[in-house]
Amino acid sequence: MQVTTDTDLIVNRGRGPEIAGTRITVFDVMDYLKHGWHRDRIAALFRLSSRDVQAAIDYIETHREVVEAEYQSILERHRSYRYPPDVQAKVDRCRHAAERRLAEVHSRPSTEEHDAQGNG
Repeated sequence: MQVTTDTDLIVNRGRGPEIAGTRITVFDVMDYLKHGWHRDRIAALFRLSSRDVQAAIDYIETHREVVEAEYQSILERHRSYRYPPDVQAKVDRCRHAAERRLAEVHSRPSTEEHDAQGNG
């Protein structure tokens, strides 16, 4: 199968290939594709046309090896990034607060459990 790409829709201004007129890279689209999202759902998320997102998908398919290698490089850079100590302290405090709130939510009885107990 031959894939054709509308080259006017994908540009590279130094941050990697992105959808023209946006700051949305093909790597942003690739994140959602890897999680099984449909093109139209990705388009709605980024407030783009399906045509724009399809151009990114076509670009990914046409340049699979290069895009995948750069994508893995980005993920590795993200995994190994170290914040300055003051920023890391703030991040840790936020994460701990979020974990506490999430634990509280999970400890509450669900609406179904509440209703089943005759309290609904």
